[in-house]
Amino acid sequence: MILDHIIHQDDDIIALDKPGGLLSVPGVRNKDSAHGRLASEVGELHIVHRLDQDTSGVIVYARHKDALRYLQQQFEHRKTGKIYEALVDGVVSSSSGCINLPIKVDWPNRPLQMISHSEGRYALTRWRKMGIEGGKTRMALYPNTGRSHQLRIHMQQIGHPIMGDPFYHPDFTREQKSQMCLHARELTFSHPGSGQAMTLTCPPPF
Repeated sequence: MILDHIIHQDDDIIALDKPGGLLSVPGVRNKDSAHGRLASEVGELHIVHRLDQDTSGVIVYARHKDALRYLQQQFEHRKTGKIYEALVDGVVSSSSGCINLPIKVDWPNRPLQMISHSEGRYALTRWRKMGIEGGKTRMALYPNTGRSHQLRIHMQQIGHPIMGDPFYHPDFTREQKSQMCLHARELTFSHPGSGQAMTLTCPPPF
């Protein structure tokens, strides 16, 4: 049940640990989503931001329109703090780094994205190596921007695609990993009711 995935709720917001493989919001063909399931249980619920279908982790929904506007302003003006955790293919040699590669839609292959220095939108990701696990590297990822598939394509571009990524891992098979190893581990924002800084955290399932 989707209620089992709630990590915080109050009069203004509900936050989930969204399972990988479940849409954040209804799609064109697939209407099943975390938003739809939760709204059927709790009533009024507004979409603030999204996670990719294959990405698990912290997602926040607003319970009324005032909370929606308050939260959307923070996301639009990059006033939130986001930390993702990923398991990537290969051994990353450096301890930390920054990826600044502009992204655009790969129109013939939608929903895939691509790097384009002439037409892409600014996209910046900072990263830190957490450790090595059997020839793979566990990474903390800090997106400064929120482009579609940003973390996935940025990791691929530095030669370390995310394990279980069906779009950007060149050797992807379903047997490789049961789910994509990208998780929204931590989200910091100002609470729409109190105005106080709030940090929601949930550990990755991999």
